[in-house]
Amino acid sequence: QVQLVESGGGLVQAGGSLRLSCAASGRSFSFSNYAMGWFRQAPGKERELVAAITWNGLNTYYADSVKARFTISRDSAKNTVYLQMNSLKPEDTAVYYCAANRNPPPRYIATMADEYDYWGQGTQVTVSS
Repeated sequence: QVQLVESGGGLVQAGGSLRLSCAASGRSFSFSNYAMGWFRQAPGKERELVAAITWNGLNTYYADSVKARFTISRDSAKNTVYLQMNSLKPEDTAVYYCAANRNPPPRYIATMADEYDYWGQGTQVTVSS
């Protein structure tokens, strides 16, 4: 079993920044076996993929709505994936979830929620106007 624990959410004014962290752990867990993603879900809306990164960090994906504002990265030494969010907008308000995709094909980035095997509990991000 894999545990994912998000942190770093909070309340910020429009134009501000936040950095989300997701620490991964588990029995016999190997971080390099997982591609990672950040999803978000706003009230009344479907969960959507915001950003994702391959197991080696060489390939990334961003939703059009966050390109040039958000950056995903991973630190294998800390088993942690990050989401740096800059120039935040009120429409970024949502619960943000970290997710892990086990043993994906090389360079493949899963974009659908049901392709991910493990999920964190979520962290609230609220952007005020």
